[in-house]
Amino acid sequence: MKSVDNAVLDLASATRKFFKRVLPVMLVMLVCNQLNRSNIGYAQDHLQADVGIGAAAYGFGAGLFFIAYAIFELPSNVMMEKYGAKVWLTRIMVSWGIVSFLMAFVQNETMFYVLRFLLGAAEAGFFPAVIFYFARWVPAGQRGKATAVFIAGSSVAAAISGPIAGMLLSLNGALGMRGWQWLFGFEGILSVLVGVTVFFLLDAKIADARWLSPAEKDALSQAIDAEDAGHAKAESGKVNRWKMLLNPQILLLCGIYFAIQLSIYANTFWLPGIIKRIPGTTDLSAGFLSSIPWICAVFAMYFAAKWQDKARSRKPLLVVALLVAAIGTYAAAVASPVLALVFLAVAAMGFKSASPLFWTIPQSGLHPLVLAPAIAIINSLGNLGGFVAPFGFGIIKEQTGSVIPGLFALAAASAAAAGLVYFLKERRSGAEASPETPELPNTAPLPSRA
Repeated sequence: MKSVDNAVLDLASATRKFFKRVLPVMLVMLVCNQLNRSNIGYAQDHLQADVGIGAAAYGFGAGLFFIAYAIFELPSNVMMEKYGAKVWLTRIMVSWGIVSFLMAFVQNETMFYVLRFLLGAAEAGFFPAVIFYFARWVPAGQRGKATAVFIAGSSVAAAISGPIAGMLLSLNGALGMRGWQWLFGFEGILSVLVGVTVFFLLDAKIADARWLSPAEKDALSQAIDAEDAGHAKAESGKVNRWKMLLNPQILLLCGIYFAIQLSIYANTFWLPGIIKRIPGTTDLSAGFLSSIPWICAVFAMYFAAKWQDKARSRKPLLVVALLVAAIGTYAAAVASPVLALVFLAVAAMGFKSASPLFWTIPQSGLHPLVLAPAIAIINSLGNLGGFVAPFGFGIIKEQTGSVIPGLFALAAASAAAAGLVYFLKERRSGAEASPETPELPNTAPLPSRA
């Protein structure tokens, strides 16, 4: 009995150390990811003035990122399983940093398109690799918490990306470089440096972690191995990714996530432009104002996580979050520029809260053999919303001179996604998942987030 109690204490201690040592590293990586993914939103007007990239071309280039992301997501996931999350995460960061740095030298639309496509190819697999890393290091009872904290970090990253972009753009003329060149160059170099550092900070296996005691290593390894053994059926065969792609629940999840991504990336790439409708705004002030919706989203995600802990089902909370996104976006479309910022903050509280609530459904309870490919499929197909949103907004703005019709479309998409949640299936605690029947079970509520 005493040894069992010691094992429980060692497991808890090992998990706490992971959250204190490894999760912050992942969050820094996420900040770099957000900076390099969203910086063109702040450089849009400057790219049009200096390079001649109009609204439609900007939207198409912004969206090309996600086409490449979708194409290379599954191959990247296969390579990650072969080489390990540590090596592959380092490769991803260094390569996306190099491509982002090269954006500082873009000279025409074609070069802009090529570099945006290459950036998507470089980043492909980042999120599944992080989730897979969690699955190999964090017990199931705490894995949802790790994922929620990581996703919440994307709002923090988005909140600080605006002020950072504004300050870098204000360097216009320094050392003979344009402000947008400072923006792309600095953030690209930062990602390369962080990527190299990550290789030395992350451990490939639990046994390699010098920051864990032998007892903690044993307890954590046994916990992960026990979870794997609980899915014995999954060990009997390989995952058929094409069969998973035809699974109705997987397709349903892709559709819901597609709608969530529409809102996230429409705001990521067009929020600075919407804010500049407010009279008197500059690059610097627009950068700081653009952080407001993302800061509001951080608080909303925190409380959504608290309510999620007490909920037997995540579906009602996900529906509420999507409806808040729909109402906020619709109100922003009909309001004045100043009030539009307020309502977009409300919408961000909805669609950003929807993201971690959504991922608890496919992420909890899946055997690791299914987890990475299932998430890769959902993430890659859902992320096509990141192509449709900026490209669609670009066409709408070029044809009408306004993004207001695009906001109406976003509101409708969020409302439709809320309806689709009704058809999601949740499996009760103790149910098993196999690679052949990835029904996306739901486990017991996660522990309260401290």
